[in-house]
Amino acid sequence: MISITNLSYYLGSRALYDSASLHIKPNQKIGLIGLNGTGKSTLLRIINGEYQPDGGTISKAGDVTLGFLNQDLLSYQTDDSILSVAMQAFERQNQLQKRIDELLHEMETNYTDDLVDKLGKAQEEFEALDGYSVQSKAEEIMEGLGFSTEDLQKPLRQFSGGWRMRVMLAKLLLQKPSLLMLDEPTNHLDLPSIQWVEKYIQTYEGAVIVVSHDREFLDNVIDVTVEVAGSKLNLYSGNYSFYLEEKALRNEIQKGAFENQQAKIRQTERFIERFKAQATKAKQAQSRVKQLARMERVDDVIDENARVNFKFQFSTQPGRHILHLDDITKHYGPKRILTGADIRLERGDKVALIGANGRGKSTLLRIISGSEPLNDGRRTLGHNVSFSFYAQHQLESLSVEDTLLEELKHANPTKSEGELRGVLGCFLFSNDEVFKKIKVLSGGEKSRVALAKVLLSQANFLLLDEPTNHLDMQSVNILIQALEQYEGTYVVVSHDRFFVSQIANKIWYIEDEQIKEYPGTYDEYEWWMQEKKAGNVETTPLASPSRQQPQPAPQPSHNGRASDDERREMQRTLKKLTQQAEESETRIGQLEDRKKRLEAELADPATYGDNKLMQAKNDEYHRVKKEIDQLQQGWETVMLQAEELEGKLK
Repeated sequence: MISITNLSYYLGSRALYDSASLHIKPNQKIGLIGLNGTGKSTLLRIINGEYQPDGGTISKAGDVTLGFLNQDLLSYQTDDSILSVAMQAFERQNQLQKRIDELLHEMETNYTDDLVDKLGKAQEEFEALDGYSVQSKAEEIMEGLGFSTEDLQKPLRQFSGGWRMRVMLAKLLLQKPSLLMLDEPTNHLDLPSIQWVEKYIQTYEGAVIVVSHDREFLDNVIDVTVEVAGSKLNLYSGNYSFYLEEKALRNEIQKGAFENQQAKIRQTERFIERFKAQATKAKQAQSRVKQLARMERVDDVIDENARVNFKFQFSTQPGRHILHLDDITKHYGPKRILTGADIRLERGDKVALIGANGRGKSTLLRIISGSEPLNDGRRTLGHNVSFSFYAQHQLESLSVEDTLLEELKHANPTKSEGELRGVLGCFLFSNDEVFKKIKVLSGGEKSRVALAKVLLSQANFLLLDEPTNHLDMQSVNILIQALEQYEGTYVVVSHDRFFVSQIANKIWYIEDEQIKEYPGTYDEYEWWMQEKKAGNVETTPLASPSRQQPQPAPQPSHNGRASDDERREMQRTLKKLTQQAEESETRIGQLEDRKKRLEAELADPATYGDNKLMQAKNDEYHRVKKEIDQLQQGWETVMLQAEELEGKLK
């Protein structure tokens, strides 16, 4: 369909591409990956014809059409409704609709056979192009991307950049080009919209190239991975997880070849050095010199997996209770976000706040930080709690005339230049880059500086709003490692499912104007939500006993005899423990039933004949088995405590 052959493209003296080649086949779903600055977006613009290559050829089949979603579309403004903008995709149908309306209007005063004939032909072509259903198709896609029915008639100008990008994405999807090129499509989508786009791309009748740093999105939509590295396009015949495994294998082979060649080079150099001065061996030594000059060198493997070793220091150690929001209400005019909501945050909680845009996630973060006033209720921070807040709009608060080192020094004056350089190195700023001024940095680079400042702030409570936006996968990995080493408490808003699955031990979501909590990881939350939709679990999530803090058994006084008050307290605790055990037994029963169903499905030829389905069922089976084990361990702990209390009450 499209062949890229020996492509060369230079930025000044730096080669983004040097003799790079790629063949794009019909219906392929390609993930284009690589570090920031390697030229992924540039390649899409070259394919689109916006940039001209310095060498090589790009040949396209005559019937190929292109659709390109890129960040430049954010600046597009118009007073037309967003539905009208999306329907610009149907250029010919719109022309015919306009012509039909004109003919009907003219026939009201001038009814002739010629006009009737023209109207018939226009209507026939309009019907052949499925013109009568184009509006319903546009509405379906727009609503899939998160727009309400009422939104569709509002002018594009009223919407923020992220929502305008969704309109342009809808327009592209309606055009159905032969090759759909998407540059960071998930940056401006919430989780439900991301999942909708995933399903759409999976069944899209055309080829797709997507640039994304969302690992789970890539795994769910692509069947080929193309890595931009070393000015080449390296193809891997599988999704992102396959790429990671295959690249590790290729690196291992390359490392072995490199080390073998280096050993041979050292051996040859020793021979040359030893015998070059001897007349009888001089000819052989010279031959070896020529052999070394002709040798095609194997490159060493570059380790792109940066390791982070932050030493987090808190200015103060907080108490057990970090935050309490009590009976809070927040609304903007008639739009209600929270009504009488409660939530508690304990020391060591690692919370991911997830959900659709418009539910109030960022508002809740601002409420927690104290920068958003409440309509009612109370916000209480715990003893010695100090927080640091990261959000995209706070990039503007960076001092543009400061260097990177100076900016980080403001965040933590106690750190030496060497320590600050180490932190900047973790966020991919090395050597003289640390002396760059903030004003020359890209948006992604500013994000990395702002994140580094937050992590250096000595705060024991972090609030992070979409921290992975504009970060490449290496930077996301660095942030994950940093948060894993952080011993404080944090609340993170993110739509990046892989990131959330790595850093959260609790999930918050806003539903029915309340803040709700799932006391487990994101993978467990996803499983619970699927089971909830299928009617297999209770609506209220149950914390597994392994995560619950069992009530300590009250200790009797008075020479071993419990007082009446102590006996009543022990009876209340015993009742709670018994309830916990019963809840666990119910949940274990539900999970055992699900485990049996999965075992049957895994044995079904229809399942193991489909690799993707087989992998999904196998992953779910292991998640269910793991949760059963955790619940059983917790149940045993609770039952032992209950037996101990029963003995004391006798």
